[in-house]
Amino acid sequence: MRFEDLPGLFVYGFAFLLGLFGGSFLNVVIHRVPRGMSIVRPPSHCPACGAKLRLYDNIPLVSYLVLGGRARCCKAKISPRYFAVELIGGALGVALASDLMTHLPGDAGAGRALAVFVANVALALALVAVAFIDLEHMYVPDAISIGGTLFGLATFSLRPGLTFTDALLGALIGFAIVWLPFGIGYKWVRGRTGMGLGDAKLVMMAGAWFGWSGAVFALLAGAVQGTLAVLVLLLVRGRIDEPAAVEAEKRETAEALARMSPEDRRAAEAELADDPLYEPSSSGVGLSRIAFGPFLALAMLEYLLLARDWVGGYVRWLGWV
Repeated sequence: MRFEDLPGLFVYGFAFLLGLFGGSFLNVVIHRVPRGMSIVRPPSHCPACGAKLRLYDNIPLVSYLVLGGRARCCKAKISPRYFAVELIGGALGVALASDLMTHLPGDAGAGRALAVFVANVALALALVAVAFIDLEHMYVPDAISIGGTLFGLATFSLRPGLTFTDALLGALIGFAIVWLPFGIGYKWVRGRTGMGLGDAKLVMMAGAWFGWSGAVFALLAGAVQGTLAVLVLLLVRGRIDEPAAVEAEKRETAEALARMSPEDRRAAEAELADDPLYEPSSSGVGLSRIAFGPFLALAMLEYLLLARDWVGGYVRWLGWV
């Protein structure tokens, strides 16, 4: 069966449902991964009281609306994030289906169309998870960045015009253009890291999926959008605060250090010294610490859905490929 033979309503309906249930799974990832919990066990349960969720209380979008944003078991408030992530997943599914129908040749097999779509949905949902985790905890999980890089390298043939060499070189360039100037050079000059290793791995992931031009686009577009967001935040609030989860983690770490023996404390402090999150906080716009992962993720989604054609055309026009 050819892709063009599939009814549009079926394609969009399938895409919306896949994105919707993918978004529901993302909520598990976003909640559990930063806490070091398994995403498989225990089954879905209420974060407030631990009660196992019934199947009909776990239907994307519907259950949140029916329950009025509160858990059936203990009436605890359910974060609006759950609804938002599910809705974002469904919307991305539809957007990616539309992009597929625009770019994939009509005579392409349904199997290849499905493979391309599932790979793109996996990338998009992973980026949504990165954005929410980094916003709350200010770190990018290796399971997503490194796993996404390997998946991007393994599926290079699903992206027209991309060779394995392009993907591998893009990943290496993506990591280098962040880590060399901002991880090593910036720290040598300013005594602190400009961007974390997690951000470098995320740009590496962009390179594995889109080649070096995608990695450069992600870094530049992410930087521009991040700068604009910081300026708006400073105009509105006058300051940039660290997320509550990060402040709580630092307090717990400080309490744990206080209970250690002097020898163990010195070893732990030496280990924490390599973590940008535990560098002393500094005042000033240029020294404010923000989560950059959400802006990199947004730029990668923009490249996936909007910018591949014109960036690729511009690079070809320059004669760089």
